[in-house]
Amino acid sequence: MNFLDLKDIAERHLEIVDPISPAKLLRVGEVIGLHPGQRVIDFGCGYGEMLRLWGETFGVNGVGIDVRARACERARRKFAGLGWQDRFEIVQGKGGDYAFAPHSFDVATCIGATFVWGDFRRTIRGMRDAIRPGGCLALGEVYWRTDQVPPIYARREQFPTEPELLDGARQEGFEIGYVVRASQDDWDHYEASNWRGLLDWLAENPDHPDREEVHTHLRESQDEYFHYGREYVGWAIYVLRKLL
Repeated sequence: MNFLDLKDIAERHLEIVDPISPAKLLRVGEVIGLHPGQRVIDFGCGYGEMLRLWGETFGVNGVGIDVRARACERARRKFAGLGWQDRFEIVQGKGGDYAFAPHSFDVATCIGATFVWGDFRRTIRGMRDAIRPGGCLALGEVYWRTDQVPPIYARREQFPTEPELLDGARQEGFEIGYVVRASQDDWDHYEASNWRGLLDWLAENPDHPDREEVHTHLRESQDEYFHYGREYVGWAIYVLRKLL
């Protein structure tokens, strides 16, 4: 079973697949200044919940791209149920391979999926040509809360620090205009909801040939969070703008 299959199992109780709340996603939209008729492209859109929230509250439309077939199917069902098939297109594929028309969107986002391009700076490069002059980017990214992470943990994860994210944005020609951070409650809800999904699947599939692999993934996720994730790992959405 590959990692994406494990995520499909774990996220059954989640609509937002990042440690962030609906209210905070709406705050990002307010800060950006979203309004009816604007177009948004979301790389790594998951189940399309941010697009749904922004479509309902701000009247935007656009495109969501995700590599997972099940995530795309779930997002399409969501928009079909709202009668929004003409407002939002959901594309299955690698975000970095999606051929957008240059400067055809008002906002480009990649919330918790900078692995699409490899890291924070390369994600900025991958998305910046999608936005019109005066548009903005929003990136959700994980980071070390301190540069004093014990080496045994720092060696496991190649996370940046926030000063490195700030420098990276500036080096790519952008200013960080706003930050919305995950709280501890946001993190706890996200992680625990993943564990709940995995445990539910294990209870429902006592004889599945991949049962031990799913159980191992559950244990590893919990070990990471309790041993170092909860104390040392942060997550935030950064709104980036270019000076005109």
